[in-house]
Amino acid sequence: MGIKKAELAIEGGETLQVMFNPASYNLSFAASYSEKRVIGLDGPIGQYIAGDSETLEMTLYFDTYQPPTVANPAEGGTDVTRITRKLAALVQIKGSLHRPPKVTFRWGGIHFSGVIVSVRQAYTMFLPDGMPVRARVDLTFKSILDVKQSRHQSPFESPDRTKLRTVHEGDQLWNYAWEEYGDMEQWRLIAKENGIMNPLDITPGQKIRIPALQDEI
Repeated sequence: MGIKKAELAIEGGETLQVMFNPASYNLSFAASYSEKRVIGLDGPIGQYIAGDSETLEMTLYFDTYQPPTVANPAEGGTDVTRITRKLAALVQIKGSLHRPPKVTFRWGGIHFSGVIVSVRQAYTMFLPDGMPVRARVDLTFKSILDVKQSRHQSPFESPDRTKLRTVHEGDQLWNYAWEEYGDMEQWRLIAKENGIMNPLDITPGQKIRIPALQDEI
């Protein structure tokens, strides 16, 4: 089986094949949290805000240099910027889309789709007339979330009817608010529904009514 070249599939139909497969690539995943300080607790509560974009980073090399031969003793080659300009164009607005195009990096088992947010070019070899014939290009991709698809796969379950919860050891109203509404600040709605003045004043075995979110006043 021959070597499979990596490729960049560009939104709109064009595909760019790399000259040399990357020696490595880096994938980064992250999430954002905020800390909320609550009276009576020894430390802050961490609240998940949202996932950050996945990031793919890699370096690609391009070489259009032609060394001298017996038949042609002069150095030769073509302008390598003819290739690298196509990569730089991927961070620019494409007229028909009115935005930069989405790009999918495909190689082996990886299919990373997103936008290219950074293209850094370094030219490392030149012909006597100054024409660049070797280049190193650092690319940074960021994934783009499909909001409709994400909500379909992981929807928040906002209740449309009142529920009843039994308090267990360690339970707190803000835990219920996060589990039911996806928003810890809604603990006040639960406290109001149950006539609770102090959110820490709940005991194991106690029944807590979780009101429908639309019932909030």
